[in-house]
This record gives sequence, structure tokens and C-alpha cells, in this order.
Amino acid sequence: MTSPPGLFITGTDTEVGKTHVTAMIARALVAAGRRVGVYKPAASGCREEDGRLVADDAFALWEAANRPATLDQVCPQQFLAPLAPHLAARAEGREMDAELLRRGIDFWTDRSDIVLVEGAGGLMSPMGDDEYVADLAYDFGFPLIVVSANRLGTINQTLQTLITAASFRDGLDVAGIVVNQPEPPTDDASLTTNAAEIAARAGCPLLAQVAWQQQEFLEPVDWYALAAD
Repeated sequence: MTSPPGLFITGTDTEVGKTHVTAMIARALVAAGRRVGVYKPAASGCREEDGRLVADDAFALWEAANRPATLDQVCPQQFLAPLAPHLAARAEGREMDAELLRRGIDFWTDRSDIVLVEGAGGLMSPMGDDEYVADLAYDFGFPLIVVSANRLGTINQTLQTLITAASFRDGLDVAGIVVNQPEPPTDDASLTTNAAEIAARAGCPLLAQVAWQQQEFLEPVDWYALAAD
């Protein structure tokens, strides 16, 4: 069976709003009539509720995609400690299952028109002793959506992420960039210029700008076409 197209959402750092942006993409696709699979290979820093771990990021994706399947299918590996997932697993006396990181996406093959995968942190965030988020992105083969936080320093971080994508193995395809405002606006003068500077220097499309707590994209983006190209 042919696998559905997908997008791999990564960030320039932690706490840049990957989950928020991925949920926005999921809602836009659902509104367009698509069956959306959402997959977060592993989550750390989870909370305990009624004797089980809950990954708030996975829950947000599940809600945005209209609650397909179960949370365990959205995120099959969940850990308590706020560490890189393989270290969080070891803090619990466990080992992260590298095969499951990849195999877990198979659940969505015949249940979705498009799959959104949210990575952990940035491309070079560790996912094991010898592998990184970029390894998962490469193995899945989906175009990247790079989420960049609208704050001072983001131009450098965004360009470094694009350099990493271009140079990792034989290259990762980047569909475009979303500049997100993950915190309330401040008097940081760069907030008004970051997006334009990134668009001028990135060499790939600036797909959207997202304001603080914005829930829907103002710019029309065909997310399905980006995944299917």
C-alpha cells in the first residue's frame, strides 16, 4: 500500500511553538476535508495523570486532527523527565525503542490522506546515542516545515537550521518556514524585521507568520500540495 504524503515539522530550537504550528496545520487540513494523521515519535517531560503519562503536545495534535485513533498511536513512547528522549527513558530504567520511532508511523498508512510528524527540538536534538531528529526526518522522507521563533537571534538560528538540513547526509528537503511568535510581544525591535530578513536570506519560502496566540493562518497555504510535491 502506498504511504500518504507527509510533512515533518521541526524547529530552530526548543520552545519555538512547533506544536502550536503543527496543530494549526492539522486544523487547516481537516477544514479542507483531509484525513490527517498526527505522529510524535517520542515525547519527554510528560506529566502524570491518573497513573499514566500524558504528553500535552501529542494531546494538542490529536485534538487538532479531530481525535483520530488514540493518543498511544499519536505518541507511542512517552517519558517523564524533561531530557532528550533517550536520556529520559534511561532515567526511568528503560531504553527508547529506535525501531518503534520509525515503525509507529505505519499505523497511519491507510488511515490518513496526509501525516504530520512533529520532531523533538531541532534537527540536531539527540534521539539516541548515535542518532538525531534529522535521522528520523531523513528516514521518513517528508519535506520539512521549519518553525522559527520571532525573537532576537532567530535569523542566525533559522539559517543554521537550513544549513544543517542541506548538509545532513545527502540533504533534507525544506518546504518552507513559519515564523511564530511563541511569547507575548515585547519591545524587541527585531520582531518587526525578522520575518523579512529570513525571507530575503533563506532560499526557501516563508510560508506564514503567526502572531502570539493566533489560531488560524491568515495566509492561504496549500499544506497538502507541499507534502505531495
